Amino acid sequence: MGNDGGSIPTRRELVREAARAPSTAQVKEAQREQQEHHWTTCPLSHKVLARPIVSDCVGNLYNKDAVLQFLIPGDDGEGISSKPDCEEILCGRVKSLRDVVELHFEIDTERDEHPSERTTVHRHEHREGWICPITAKQLGPNVKSVYLVPCGHVFAEEAIRQLKGDKCLQCNESYTEENVIPILPPKEDDKQHLIARGLKLAEQGLTHSLKKTPGSKKRKKHAADAPVDAPAPSGATETAGLATTSKQASAPNSRSNTSTPTPNTAPASNNGIKNTATAKLTARVLGEESDKKKRRKMMGGNENIDSLFTKEKKDGTKSGDFMTRGFTIPAAARR
Repeated sequence: MGNDGGSIPTRRELVREAARAPSTAQVKEAQREQQEHHWTTCPLSHKVLARPIVSDCVGNLYNKDAVLQFLIPGDDGEGISSKPDCEEILCGRVKSLRDVVELHFEIDTERDEHPSERTTVHRHEHREGWICPITAKQLGPNVKSVYLVPCGHVFAEEAIRQLKGDKCLQCNESYTEENVIPILPPKEDDKQHLIARGLKLAEQGLTHSLKKTPGSKKRKKHAADAPVDAPAPSGATETAGLATTSKQASAPNSRSNTSTPTPNTAPASNNGIKNTATAKLTARVLGEESDKKKRRKMMGGNENIDSLFTKEKKDGTKSGDFMTRGFTIPAAARR
C-alpha cells in the first residue's frame, strides 16, 4: 500500500463519537426560544400576535381572526395554514368560539410612549407591551402568566398565588382555583391537568369559557317536557277519559252520527284529557258507537230485514221467524 495515492484510515477516523445528551443550560435555552416564539407568533396564521387574542383550554395563544377563518365552513382559510394543519395544531379543542376565551392584557403605556427604550428582546415579543396590573412585571416567556375564566384578564402567576382571592381584581367577577389557566405551560403535568379540566367540563355540558355547549339547552328542554306528557297510571287515566266522554255522548246533540268525531266533541281539551294517546282512544270509541247506532237505524227501517226476526203482536202472540215460517205441526202430533 504505497505510491497509489491512498491512505490508511485510523480507528479515530472510522469510529464516530456517540451523540452527547444536551446539557441543562442547552435545554433551558431551547425552551426559552420556543416559549418566545409562542408568545409572539400565532401558530395558525404564523403572524405576530395582536389583539384580539384568544386562548384555548390548554393555554395556547391565537389571533382571534385566525380562529374565525378556521371555523368558517367551506372557507379555504386564506391567511392561515391549511385546514388539516390547523386541525392538527388544535387537536379538536376548538370547535366554536365558546371553546376559547378572549384575553385582556394590561398595556404598558410608558413603554409604548418611549420606543427607544425597548430592548431587542421586547421588540421581537409583540407590538405593544403587556404587564401584570398588580406586579407591573413584563409579561412574556420570562414570567409565568395566568388568566382567569370566564373574564379573561391576565396576571402574573405570582400575584394570583399571593393574593388568594376569589374575585378578579380588574372586573370583580368571581372565579375558582381550577379556572386559573396558565399561559403556555412548559410542564407536562400542567398540560395534563388542563386537559382533565376540559374533559370534566364537557361531561357537565360546558365549554372552556364556562358557556353551555351547543344543543345542551335543547336536550334539557325535552327532558323538562317529558314529565308533562307522562300521565299517572295509564289505566286510571283512560278510564277517567272514557267516563267523561260517555257522559257527554249521552247528552242530546253532543256529537254527530259520523264515524269521525267533530272538533266540538272529540278534542282532548274539551274532555279534560291531556294525554294524547287517551284522547285518540276516546275518539275511536266514540266513532265506533256512532257507527253502531247508525247501522241499527238502518236495520230498523228495512222490511226485508225485519221479516227475519220474531216480533210480538198486540194480542200477545208472536209472529213466526225464518226458522218456523211455512211449517205446520200435524194435529196427530199435537195429541
